[in-house]
Amino acid sequence: MNKEYEYAGFWIRLGATLIDSLLIMLFVMPMLMTVYGKGYLLADNFIFGWWDLGLNYVLPAIATILFWVYKSATPGKIATKLIILDAKTGSKATTKQLIGRYLAYYVSTLPLCLGFLWIVFDSRKQAWHDKLAGTVVIRKRGSEAVQFEQQ
Repeated sequence: MNKEYEYAGFWIRLGATLIDSLLIMLFVMPMLMTVYGKGYLLADNFIFGWWDLGLNYVLPAIATILFWVYKSATPGKIATKLIILDAKTGSKATTKQLIGRYLAYYVSTLPLCLGFLWIVFDSRKQAWHDKLAGTVVIRKRGSEAVQFEQQ
């Protein structure tokens, strides 16, 4: 890996996630409001119906994985200049790795989001889903850098 890159830390990755979440919400919420009406926002239901399941869970999963496969990043990661790579080779991650990475998000989330917070403590800034999928997230080198090292 070129020394001009570094592992992406917690805060920049959180920023990318917030951008992605906002974009998904701006895209999905008008459709859900059209289907279910204003009562959707105040409902106590976990899943409101098939459209809710499809627009809130399936569509974002497909879109995220497709962005990862074709751009090695989501729109939030593109905006913050982050790239997802194979942790061993430093090359583009495989589709299998990226699907596994998405599914492993649930592992990172379940124990109080400890898997995401792991980025802070890990020398390669890997969350649990990165470790399980064999990926790293990098960006152009900045001030507090950790050099990419192949393992």
